[in-house]
Amino acid sequence: MAPFPFLVILLVCYLIGAIPFGLLLTRLAGAGDIRQTGSGNIGATNVYRSAGRRLGILTLILDMLKGALPFYLCQKYFPLNEIQIGLLALALFLGHCYPVYLRFKGGKGVATALGIFLVMNPLAVLEALLLFVFIVWKSRYVSMGSISAACVTPLLIFMHMKSLPLLLACLLIGLIVIYRHRENIERIVRGTEPKLKL
Repeated sequence: MAPFPFLVILLVCYLIGAIPFGLLLTRLAGAGDIRQTGSGNIGATNVYRSAGRRLGILTLILDMLKGALPFYLCQKYFPLNEIQIGLLALALFLGHCYPVYLRFKGGKGVATALGIFLVMNPLAVLEALLLFVFIVWKSRYVSMGSISAACVTPLLIFMHMKSLPLLLACLLIGLIVIYRHRENIERIVRGTEPKLKL
């Protein structure tokens, strides 16, 4: 695909990924600015804790879809090579983490990455999801489950797809997810990280 049209596609995908559904939903529901409550994060976990289960689940679904749908449609309707597909995944993911609409202060990217990975390789996501559920069930820490899944998903995708460009893109996504959970890691070490109530 020609460089200029592809750059336009990347920009559009970034802008889609940057849509802050958690913030929009909580404001529409009259729950205020989610950035001022709980952990201050715009993602599904903080929405769940601060504004209720329904809004939390809806945020999770929409954050996944904004990664999955553009990623799927672009591959379906444009002739992209593996490097371009990897860049596309990064654009969507970075849009969520560093949204221009919120002065580049966004979420941790777990749900959006999940949507992207689900389109890329559903089997790898299923395997990582089993690990996520096990870790959360044993520890009650959603952040620990997310970090664990972020560590193994790139390797699982590479095992199934044998693509070096996709491996590098997924590794970068995984490293950013872990980096953006650094405060959670510190709280887990101190024993002050909120546990999920099941």
